[in-house]
Amino acid sequence: MAAPTYTENIAEIAGGKIHFLQGGIGEPMLILHRDVGNPGWLPFYEQMAQKFSVYVPSHPGFDKSDRPDWMRNVRDLAAVYAWFLKDRKLGPVHVVGLGFGGWIAAELATMNHFVFKKMVLVSAMGVQPHRGEIMDQVLLYTTDYIAAGFTDPAKMEQLYGKEPEIEQLVTWEINREMTTRIAWKPYMFNQSLPVLLGGVDTKTLLVWGKDDKIAPLNCGERYMQAMPHAQLVTLNRCGHFVEVEKADDLAQLILQFLAEH
Repeated sequence: MAAPTYTENIAEIAGGKIHFLQGGIGEPMLILHRDVGNPGWLPFYEQMAQKFSVYVPSHPGFDKSDRPDWMRNVRDLAAVYAWFLKDRKLGPVHVVGLGFGGWIAAELATMNHFVFKKMVLVSAMGVQPHRGEIMDQVLLYTTDYIAAGFTDPAKMEQLYGKEPEIEQLVTWEINREMTTRIAWKPYMFNQSLPVLLGGVDTKTLLVWGKDDKIAPLNCGERYMQAMPHAQLVTLNRCGHFVEVEKADDLAQLILQFLAEH
């Protein structure tokens, strides 16, 4: 049996425990997961770990991390990650924010302009689209919400199984409750974020699936318009969960972007 390529760890931050996965060697890279939680050490993480020392924390209130009773918004969550990076003596780092995690990364970038070397936002929430709207997960059964994020149902089944286990369903509901608490009004965006992003000099790669039904492409277009050093790349036949449906393409885009001067 092959040796594990990552370890599970705990950090004590802001009075609670943050569970995180760590693997790889090289420069540090922070990966922030989606609103449905972190499904484990994905093949995409492993690809990044071939070149970088990858940290994948579970957000406070999600998965195996403690739930902070005091937390009320995404900027609170971003501040905790600034603390996490300081505690781990990491920084500046490369960051990859996936969906909801992209919003957290963007908020942190506006709060500390020197915390990230380069930033990658993949189908990120956080800004209100002018065309279309961010899908409201509270109106759907969780499996239907996740299924809407895939163009290829086989990719979802490969990740979660044909019938997700009860434990997985419970975890999704816990994660959804925490998402709702900190991102409900307004739902999944911050009206001040597009203005504050104008002050972020961090070079940023935006990656979107052209068939994203959860965070429409216009979110990516608005991020690009707001940020002075951002570029947008779209992928055909790809939905919201880019790191699963197009893991190889995403990894190649990121490695090329991070290699640029």
